[in-house]
Amino acid sequence: MSNIRLFVYYDEPFWVGVFERVEEQKLTVCKMIFGAEPTEPEVLTSILEHYYDLRFSPSIVVEKESKKSINPKRLQREIHRQMDSVGIGTKSMQALKLQQEASKIERKRSSKEEKEAKEKLLYQMKQNKRKEKHRGR
Repeated sequence: MSNIRLFVYYDEPFWVGVFERVEEQKLTVCKMIFGAEPTEPEVLTSILEHYYDLRFSPSIVVEKESKKSINPKRLQREIHRQMDSVGIGTKSMQALKLQQEASKIERKRSSKEEKEAKEKLLYQMKQNKRKEKHRGR
């Protein structure tokens, strides 16, 4: 069974939609930027048109939440503790961070390969030019 949720929020200067997909207790997340404040029909049409083009993050294992009642004071302390902690708190934000880091590594790798290929080509051109100069002697 698959469960998909969409959260739309304002993240200066754009409106952003975050898709959370939970399948077999594994969470994957994707971010969609809307630009100006979207209306409900605009959100629906963008979902219908672009859902299969979205690139979801690597999956994160999610524990099953229990419905056990908690002392209200303990709950309040836990909320304050989580608010004071530095860093990304929610599972979906962690998944987005993982996706961003993976794309960053891929981008670095591809740019490094392009740079090496360019340097190799320039070196080869220099060698050919040197051979052309000394061919007649």
